[in-house]
Amino acid sequence: MDLENKIAVVTGVSKGIGKATVEALLDKNVKVIGWGRTAPKGIYHPNFLFVNCDVSDVNSIARAYNNTIEKWGERIDILINNAGLGYFKLMEELTLSEWNEMFDVNVKGTFLCCKVILPLMKQNKLGHIINISSIAGTQGLSEGSGYCASKFAVRGFSQSLYKEARTFNVKVSCIYPGSVQTDFFKNYPAITTNDDMMKPHEIANSIVHVLETPDNILPVDLELRPMRVKM
Repeated sequence: MDLENKIAVVTGVSKGIGKATVEALLDKNVKVIGWGRTAPKGIYHPNFLFVNCDVSDVNSIARAYNNTIEKWGERIDILINNAGLGYFKLMEELTLSEWNEMFDVNVKGTFLCCKVILPLMKQNKLGHIINISSIAGTQGLSEGSGYCASKFAVRGFSQSLYKEARTFNVKVSCIYPGSVQTDFFKNYPAITTNDDMMKPHEIANSIVHVLETPDNILPVDLELRPMRVKM
């Protein structure tokens, strides 16, 4: 896809992969709408609009969608479901509130954003949805039962959705990053951030690469891991 002047919605843009993805898309002359609870710092660009949005709330999603359409019209070419969070502890220590929050944001949020935007993509017969899962969506992690369960759900959802959407010329891809150098691991004491981890801008560049694949190529799954593992 030629990204020039395309319109993209990115969720979870306050920092990390989401913020880096907004910056990478702006560099490609994409018009970007960020949906999230907190605006990213330092992004001042005529092609960027931040919309306050709780992706787990259907009414908040509806308001964000309407604001997006009012800004740039009846077209959304790209949706990147990046918003997510995790709590890491022994299963019996995980609270119901923490379990529900992970599923509300990681799974329900992805579903709601797709539900409101995919019909417009189908109508326009053009679009690309990228769901950000995790290596934790491909294998279990000790003290990560809830997070892994939510990210496995994103994987299954994505693999079903691409089969539904492809006949309407809409791509659905799922990306599985390994360890990325962000503050995500503040809730996971078993892992300490280090310089061998991937950087948010490197994941963002891979997202752009997936978006730029030729129209006749559908990248379904992309697993990204650090080359060097901290021992």
